[in-house]
Amino acid sequence: MNGNGPAIDQPFKVLHGGISALISESMASLGAHLASGLQRVAGIQLSINHVKSAHVGDLIVAEATPSSIGKTIQVWDVRIWKLSDPSNTESSKSLVSSSRVTLICNLPVPDHAKEAVENLRSQAKL
Repeated sequence: MNGNGPAIDQPFKVLHGGISALISESMASLGAHLASGLQRVAGIQLSINHVKSAHVGDLIVAEATPSSIGKTIQVWDVRIWKLSDPSNTESSKSLVSSSRVTLICNLPVPDHAKEAVENLRSQAKL
């Protein structure tokens, strides 16, 4: 959170919970997209717990890990931490939110988006 404006924080200068939800679903969607062989995915359920605030100027990091990867449904766990010492990420992590995202992942890619899939494939070296 770099404090670039009111779009990401609340009046009390803390990270808005909706931004944490956006980060969580985005991370899970990218993971599911890659895990499904670059099929189109869509979030169908998001559950998030906000356990600690992050303030303007705090550095936050996120990690998404698969809980279940099926042919049709995937479930991902996403955690967002704030770092008190960016040079020592493991010992300075403080959990901000924890979420679970469920996605449907067997959707066909529309013709107008196939170029994006190929660009991702070439960049990710898949």
